[in-house]
Amino acid sequence: MSRFGDYFAYLGLPRRLDLDMALLEQRFRELSRQYHPDYFYNASQKDRLESLERSSYLNDAYRTLRSPISRIEYLLGLEGLAASKPASGSPKVPPALLQEVFALNEELDEIRELRESGGAAALLRARLTSARKPIEQKRDAHERQLKELSAQWDAAQDRATLEALRDCMLERNYISNLLGTIDREMSAIGG
Repeated sequence: MSRFGDYFAYLGLPRRLDLDMALLEQRFRELSRQYHPDYFYNASQKDRLESLERSSYLNDAYRTLRSPISRIEYLLGLEGLAASKPASGSPKVPPALLQEVFALNEELDEIRELRESGGAAALLRARLTSARKPIEQKRDAHERQLKELSAQWDAAQDRATLEALRDCMLERNYISNLLGTIDREMSAIGG
């Protein structure tokens, strides 16, 4: 954490996941006017440097807090539960996704073999589109779950909800990677 405090405190906002975007924007504009380096043109070197640091920190805070996903990741990091990697440090498949990952990997292996043996591009694109649908449905379900868990956090601010948020974010990240793999395969066949 910075010497300026966490992003929520710096912007004078409650540590919540459902933020009032108009208030976030208002606080950002107010602090921008207060700390922008242009207003410190004739100030001492120390004051100019501090203005630059505060302004940079403000921009980072605003960018992070205006995005719901970045806001969740930031809060998890503040609370010591960063969602960037599993607690064990290994990129294990989340148990809730095992079936989808297994089925997708089998499908992708078949598609690669067909592509390498000159299979029809239209057929391969159709198979990839079909393989993408259950993963997108899982992603959509996770987005809904993230909203629900965010509301639970705002209401109770308990550790169990944070841990559930972290797990959901880990699965979401894995799902995004799966969709990226499908996109790369689609590009490889010219789709």
